[in-house]
Amino acid sequence: MLDNLFTPTHLIIILVIALLIFGPRKLPELGKGLGEGLKGFKDGIKGNPDAAKQDNVAKTEATPQAK
Repeated sequence: MLDNLFTPTHLIIILVIALLIFGPRKLPELGKGLGEGLKGFKDGIKGNPDAAKQDNVAKTEATPQAK
């Protein structure tokens, strides 16, 4: 039953339904968020220290430091 789950016709139908639900403006944002989430998950699983450094740099740049 699950052999033909991701055939091209099924993927097109899923894409059309997603387009109808979220609209053309939200789909790129959703895709970007999903991609970043998967990348963060993979980096967390691998224990990649470079990703942790990038997160720390982004957090320190976002919050101004008091002198």
